[in-house]
Amino acid sequence: MAKRDVPSGVSVPVRVRPGAGRTRVGGRYAGPHGPALIVAVGAPAVDGRATEAVRRALAEALGVRAAAVALRIGATSRDKVFTVDAPAGDLESRLAGLLGD
Repeated sequence: MAKRDVPSGVSVPVRVRPGAGRTRVGGRYAGPHGPALIVAVGAPAVDGRATEAVRRALAEALGVRAAAVALRIGATSRDKVFTVDAPAGDLESRLAGLLGD
């Protein structure tokens, strides 16, 4: 029987900055869902384009497939929570680095 030491489905609070000059992932924002990772994307906040750009940028920054990142909370808000389907231990140090810890 296979045993998993660390659960999957890590929640990542994010503060979105749409319409930026370039995509950038990094920095900390004191958001309503706890300390949030700042993600700036060039896509406008129209028809979910910024949310999709953030999902892809977050996946790239965390080193996971885009399909492993799903929006959980905040479809129309700048403050969002994504769920990343990967072991928490794998993501912990990457998130800490991106948050500036």
